[in-house]
Amino acid sequence: MEFVSDTPKDEAGNENGQEEPSGGIGCCGYILYALSMLTIIITFPFSLCLCIKVVQEYERAVIFRLGRLLSGGAKGPGLFFIIPCMDSYTKVDLRTVSFDVPPQEVLTRDSVTVAVDAVVYYRVKNATMSITNVEDANRSTRLLAATTLRNVLGTKNLSEILSDRENISHLMQTSLDEATDPWGVKVERVEVKDVRLPVQLQRAMAAEAEASREARAKVIAAEGEQKASKSLKEAADIMIQSPAALQLRYLQTLNTISAEKNSTIIFPLPIDMLSVFMKK
Repeated sequence: MEFVSDTPKDEAGNENGQEEPSGGIGCCGYILYALSMLTIIITFPFSLCLCIKVVQEYERAVIFRLGRLLSGGAKGPGLFFIIPCMDSYTKVDLRTVSFDVPPQEVLTRDSVTVAVDAVVYYRVKNATMSITNVEDANRSTRLLAATTLRNVLGTKNLSEILSDRENISHLMQTSLDEATDPWGVKVERVEVKDVRLPVQLQRAMAAEAEASREARAKVIAAEGEQKASKSLKEAADIMIQSPAALQLRYLQTLNTISAEKNSTIIFPLPIDMLSVFMKK
């Protein structure tokens, strides 16, 4: 009976995308190992300066012995031991790194050219994979971020780019995270910083917005005049039903004028003189 493993494998059939050593270090390797250990013992304790290394809490050390990845994975944090002339190691920083994506000239789906820049936050989650699976994880992530930014924005309209930045950032993060997962890199956040439009397009959009605002202002003014005329008509109907109300309104108007302009001489017209015209 044959069992099938669910662990992802690469083209060579190795699990987790890492090559497994096909054999030991060989006869020459053992000879070099013996000579190195003899040298360390002879020069002890001065050899400790070359054999003992230290990595910080946020760092890991990936060690290669005679070109082969040392078993046990990355070392650290703290002290670790290497054999001079046989081991070489690379420090990997596990802290979150942020970088600005250079402004990209993007042609949107509605044939508008815009310049868009973004900022990407990522960190190395697997130090061994970031060294063995890609030549330069940091540089590759930066180049991939610029390419992904152009590809994602090329499928959006200008209005979507300006108003739906949150969904665009989430889509970019998902695409980058899937692409950088085999490199041992985790993309934590992507933010679109700025969208710059051509000057002619800015003027056209400003003219369109101004015309739209003027149209809305005229509609609002017309609605206000309509409501005011209805209120005046209702007030006139009430005053017709009660002649005393018109006289009171007349006296109130005189009081308002005399309060605002004290130097003005007012000759009040008796309201009784107007009653004849009101009856007609």
